[in-house]
Amino acid sequence: MSYQIVTDSACNLTEETIDAFGLEILPLTFMVDGVQHRSYLKGEKTDLRQFYTMMREGKVITTSLPNMQETETTLRRVLDTGHDVLYLGFSSALSGTYEATKLLMKQLAGEYPDRTLCAVETFAASGGEGMLVYLACKKKEAGASLEEVADFVRETRDHLCHWFTVDDLMFLFRGGRVSRTSAWAGTLLNIKPVMHVDNEGRLVPVEKARGRRKAIKALVDHMEQTAIDPANQTIFITHGDCIEDVVLLESEIKKRLGCTEFVVNYVDPVIGAHSGPGTLALFFVGEHK
Repeated sequence: MSYQIVTDSACNLTEETIDAFGLEILPLTFMVDGVQHRSYLKGEKTDLRQFYTMMREGKVITTSLPNMQETETTLRRVLDTGHDVLYLGFSSALSGTYEATKLLMKQLAGEYPDRTLCAVETFAASGGEGMLVYLACKKKEAGASLEEVADFVRETRDHLCHWFTVDDLMFLFRGGRVSRTSAWAGTLLNIKPVMHVDNEGRLVPVEKARGRRKAIKALVDHMEQTAIDPANQTIFITHGDCIEDVVLLESEIKKRLGCTEFVVNYVDPVIGAHSGPGTLALFFVGEHK
């Protein structure tokens, strides 16, 4: 039976990748000055440089789950065309998106008894979720069944490493990720936190670097310690409008680990609203998260 891979816009995949694999994307939403926007609309490009400029200028951005009525419409369209559904979702430790979509799929399963609806949590975010979806699509292209791809994602998600740093701790404070005291002290001392996402999909601070260059070096240090055959991986990088730092990070990875294939994209508005401009994130497959 043919099947459709569905994911949400927190995956931060490029439009080219989405089109190449024929993915269905459920867009999360964000609000600016009381106006609701979707973080992804097929065929329409959000001006993400302008989005991060608004954040730098002090605009307050709030976020919410996908519109579940639209999600239902998307899933019904897939099911009505005779396809099964494999949904790969955003970490439930960071958003209610996965649980809400999984519940809707359970409800739809009763109406479509001949279809398979399978939801798998990625325990990932941003390029980490995107990399898992990318690898899942590669498996599907190679002829793997829905069940085989779902099992692959379950096996791989604890090896999908997320390492990232932010430029301004105040955005993490506003999102409830760090205390006000830590945010102010870190800002005054030019401290850049180095964080990762654990096996439960939660953000975990690991170390503190003094200055941006040391934080970038720390990202590569962690990759060097745990990456499996990095030179033969496609490495994912996402950023909050700081392409110069992406260039520096890529250069360091190439020099130390011999990697040549990179997928680079902006952090989407829903995640970026909490991490802020200057977020820099690195994703690869490793021995453990």
